[in-house]
Amino acid sequence: MECRLKQITLFYEVVGHGKPIIMLHGWPLDHRHMMAEMEPLFERRSGWKRIYPDLPGMGRTPGKAWITHQDQVLDIALGLIDALIPGERFVVAGASYGAYLARGMVRERGTVMDGLLLTVPVVHAYESERTLPPPVTLLPDPALISGLQPSEAEAMEGIAVVQSEELLAWLRANVFPAIEDADQAFLGELRKNYAFSFDADALPEPFSGPTLIVTGRQDNVCGYQDAWSLLENYPRATFAVLDRAGHGLVVEQRKLFNALARDWLDRVEEYAERS
Repeated sequence: MECRLKQITLFYEVVGHGKPIIMLHGWPLDHRHMMAEMEPLFERRSGWKRIYPDLPGMGRTPGKAWITHQDQVLDIALGLIDALIPGERFVVAGASYGAYLARGMVRERGTVMDGLLLTVPVVHAYESERTLPPPVTLLPDPALISGLQPSEAEAMEGIAVVQSEELLAWLRANVFPAIEDADQAFLGELRKNYAFSFDADALPEPFSGPTLIVTGRQDNVCGYQDAWSLLENYPRATFAVLDRAGHGLVVEQRKLFNALARDWLDRVEEYAERS
């Protein structure tokens, strides 16, 4: 589907009906990985309208030369919300870069949000500012790696804490094609202004909705330590650091992630009924 805003048309997918939840993907990916990660949570849960946009320059949403900094991307994402669910309260789930954008939404629209999920979140926009553990593979699979193309092997060795057929299949279905489809020239320019011009975590008041922050103990892309600094902004937050998990946490620790996320959805439903 397409949502036509004033200066850009965004592609998005919608699944289900009910409480709107905006799913914000990582960089330089698209909605596919969020659908793969989040849809299993709703197999036995009704009453949710899941909205999966492709952000500018990623997936089927084009990059535009006038988009030069992250504040504009946030404005576009908020414009999508205003166009698709005007006047409705909503929930946001963001992964990695999407979690950074989600915190910008909390700063701007937290009073009309009923919940927040941050998975392997970008806390500090620039890698030089992040506290990261060293790369490690806890469960290598040399036979699997030896049968891959060099680019696939490099990707697996760069991200995988647990080298598995499941993680490889997830990368092939959701990551490699998204990187191929992304407008790398546009993203390269936008990356120069990757951070907001404001502090996304300087909230006017703490966010009162149920929150879940999930990090990987071995995540060498975004880390886990920096995310602890977010906690005081979210008095209803569960904070989890999962062992045996890197930036591919949802695949490497699927059962734990699903249990935590389902508990979060339960808490959001309870909160929304009373708010």
